[in-house]
Amino acid sequence: MTPSLTDIPVLSRRGLLKFSVGASLFLSAAGLAGCSPSQPGQGLTAVRDSDLPFLRAVIPVMLEGAVAVEQLPAATAATLQSLDTGLAHLSPAMLKLAHQLFDVLTLGITRGPLTGVWGTWENASADDIRQFLDRWENSSLNLLRQGHSSLLQMVMMAWYSTPEAWAHCGYPGPPTV
Repeated sequence: MTPSLTDIPVLSRRGLLKFSVGASLFLSAAGLAGCSPSQPGQGLTAVRDSDLPFLRAVIPVMLEGAVAVEQLPAATAATLQSLDTGLAHLSPAMLKLAHQLFDVLTLGITRGPLTGVWGTWENASADDIRQFLDRWENSSLNLLRQGHSSLLQMVMMAWYSTPEAWAHCGYPGPPTV
């Protein structure tokens, strides 16, 4: 039996006020948590200190299968440097969007509910990260699927723009002129 419109509870003024107060508190807490702008990481231009734990945890999982296990630390560092270079060349508006994505993924108040990773990224296992990536890739929410796609594209473009990645896929590199 499908409910009729008269069976669906109506939001009262009191309920609306409670919801508004709760939403305001949530957004205020999220704003306060992210109010101090993080500085770029050492030797980096666009990737911030606050982004590094997340990226250092996620990049190796995303590169699984494309890099030998013993080469993952070097590949992660090269990908991170390449990602920073790519982000530094974005327009200010696009860089702001990338930073907003990283903020959602790094702030504790949003990280847990949206990713399923309740602890810090440094303590997340590879399985936790795979589950997060799968959750976002297959989400019913378009915004999470877009976030997954953006993250995947940024990391893969960063990796495959490095000379270390070229040998793996048989690319000899750009021609010398």
